[in-house]
Amino acid sequence: MANIKSAKKRILVNTKKVERNKAIKSAVKRSIKKVKTAVSANAKEIAMISLVNAISNINKAVTKGVYHKNNASRKISRLSKAVNSIT
Repeated sequence: MANIKSAKKRILVNTKKVERNKAIKSAVKRSIKKVKTAVSANAKEIAMISLVNAISNINKAVTKGVYHKNNASRKISRLSKAVNSIT
């Protein structure tokens, strides 16, 4: 355990940041999973609605600094490609 006051504060701040980032990442993963399940079920309408929600969650994660913009762009591109592949 840290003895210095600033080190104690750093520990508190880091744990809060880790919890926040974990919550954001899990929300993104949940939304991506919804899109993938809709794609595997060939449900185009559900997949499109889920895709819009997933893109929104991914972009929010980028603005909060959880994901890099290129990583988010890659995720969005792959999801869009999967949804567009449904006939």
